[in-house]
Amino acid sequence: MSIRPVKQISQAQPTMEGAGVRLDRAFGFGDPKLADPFLLLDDFRNDRPEDYQAGFPWHPHRGIETITYVLAGSVDHADSLGNAGSLGAGDVQWMTAGSGILHQEMPHGDRHGRMHGFQLWANLPSSEKMTTPRYQDVKAGDIPEVIDDDGTRVRVVVGEFWGKRGPVDGIAADPQYLDVWVPPGRRKVLPVDTYRSAFAYIFEGSGTFRDASKPFGVLVEKEVAGEELHLRDMSGDRTLVVFDTGDEVVVQAGERGIRFLLVSGKPIQEPVAWHGPIVMNTRQELVQAFNELNAGTFIREGAKF
Repeated sequence: MSIRPVKQISQAQPTMEGAGVRLDRAFGFGDPKLADPFLLLDDFRNDRPEDYQAGFPWHPHRGIETITYVLAGSVDHADSLGNAGSLGAGDVQWMTAGSGILHQEMPHGDRHGRMHGFQLWANLPSSEKMTTPRYQDVKAGDIPEVIDDDGTRVRVVVGEFWGKRGPVDGIAADPQYLDVWVPPGRRKVLPVDTYRSAFAYIFEGSGTFRDASKPFGVLVEKEVAGEELHLRDMSGDRTLVVFDTGDEVVVQAGERGIRFLLVSGKPIQEPVAWHGPIVMNTRQELVQAFNELNAGTFIREGAKF
């Protein structure tokens, strides 16, 4: 067995998206080889409705799949083909945009005003970029959770892990998407397929991964004695860890435990032509997509559930 060394460690960057949603971007709109086949990961969480309630109004996607995982609050979604629904806490939606879809996502806080979720973009290979759009909506109760003897908990959103298989299937990248909690002070070895790209994104607690320095904090606004101050949260929260090759990931949990997404998938290793929410293989395909969008011919086939 070989332990995956850490290739890169970075902090999520505050970003504004949609109609004015404040979120943190772990990666995206940079080098598409960083986590191939994954292109972007956004962490949208806030307890101030004014920072998220404007949402993500109508916008197009083509050539990718989007994975939305809600932890608190809810997200109402609708598309140009008449599909609509709502994701609650613990729910997942995997949308295959394929040949093209227009949709909107509108977040709502829980009874305390809190909203938290993630959106991950996965690239599609050239052979599937123009496939028929479809959705997979999964309720929280249908996502299996495995609890190990030492108290480690793993929600298996996609893929197979410790004998459990997640409910989302038919995904081009054949990914593994896990929500992992390791109790305080525990050291845990987690298997990852050698031939997959893999990364971890810490969103609660703190800890270290093999060959990585301690995750560093992000600047946050806090009110102290009536004043708004910028302080560095040293918990390790909002830290991205990208791994090199190997078949195991080793994590040592800190004094408050550590919770993170562990995501891996088969690299596509194809050219990427990318502008906003449309990802193709060539510039000509990209220009064609935007021409169709402007001409009103972007939508080709009906999405299916």
